Amino acid sequence: MTIRALTQISTGRNGVGAFVLQCKKIDIHYCDWAGSSRGMNGFIKSLLPKFAAAHPQIELTVSPRPAKHPVLIAQYINGREKAVCVRNMEPYEILKKAELLRDASGEKLKRTHKPVTSINPSVRGVWSPYHGEGMRV
Repeated sequence: MTIRALTQISTGRNGVGAFVLQCKKIDIHYCDWAGSSRGMNGFIKSLLPKFAAAHPQIELTVSPRPAKHPVLIAQYINGREKAVCVRNMEPYEILKKAELLRDASGEKLKRTHKPVTSINPSVRGVWSPYHGEGMRV
């Protein structure tokens, strides 16, 4: 008897098996002089060390950009980038934006027409009120 290989190859799905975080790098740009970077300076001094310690798999780079508004730029494993301007925000608001970028998938935002999307077809098929014998009133 010969050994046959599987004919169908399973598709990778994030969340089934090992989870791979989609965000690989976050660039943090700020200005020492501008007033719009006041919250970013507080974030870098107080909240960034805790955020970096909690997420060692994300590379964090901090670089000054004189005379520019502060910005967070996230890079994802699919090659895309997302940038969020955080001017005049408080440190905890900037932390929320960093968590938003961390949790994002890097895909473009797309409009959903149905509340649930699935790559697996329904086991039961499409329901219709005309199937079956119906109900007696």
